[in-house]
Amino acid sequence: MSPAHQTALIVGASRGLGFGLAHEYVRRGWRVIGTVRKPSPALQKLAPQPRIETLDINHADQIATLRHKLSSETIDLLFVNAGISNGGGETLANASNDVFTTIMATNALSPLRVIEALADLVPNNGVIAAMSSGLGSVANNCNGGWEFYRASKATLNTLLRSFAARRGDGRTILAVAPGWVRTDMGGPRAAIDVETSVRGIATMIDARRGHAGSFFVNYENRELPW
Repeated sequence: MSPAHQTALIVGASRGLGFGLAHEYVRRGWRVIGTVRKPSPALQKLAPQPRIETLDINHADQIATLRHKLSSETIDLLFVNAGISNGGGETLANASNDVFTTIMATNALSPLRVIEALADLVPNNGVIAAMSSGLGSVANNCNGGWEFYRASKATLNTLLRSFAARRGDGRTILAVAPGWVRTDMGGPRAAIDVETSVRGIATMIDARRGHAGSFFVNYENRELPW
């Protein structure tokens, strides 16, 4: 299928990696739908301009509204990009219940609620992906730090695997580690820029498409230990 006949839905496309993914798929000739919580001048300036929808993934009613709006769509790639953190130094000993709940809901629970709501729009040869992190690997957690963020991404990975077992239906389900990227969260000293990460992610998705099951993989198409 030619890119012009394929649709990518990028959830969380207003800035950072989400915007980078939207830009990359526009560049590759895909039809792109991007969601934002508030207006994104950068997304509006892309040509051809993506279809833009408003969504806060932490609001179930907005997820339901988006599902209704997209009811006639076929989504070849559903990519949910969400991630917040309270800093690398936060530990169980010094953080509040409210902070923990907010991070877990935004990074793990809400992305899976979006996927649950929209999965039936993705054909059996399609791809469902969520932005995870190398810090979500339990096996690789040897140095600590970023405790709540790590826990939320490990939870996201587990929920994705459970979803794939329950509703995979031959689709490719990806927990994507974008690398250490120069974004607001990654900071200016990060190893790679957004363009390098998203181009790698899009190329990896092309290579993985058609392989049924769940995979924890980075932007260089290397599988990571769960």
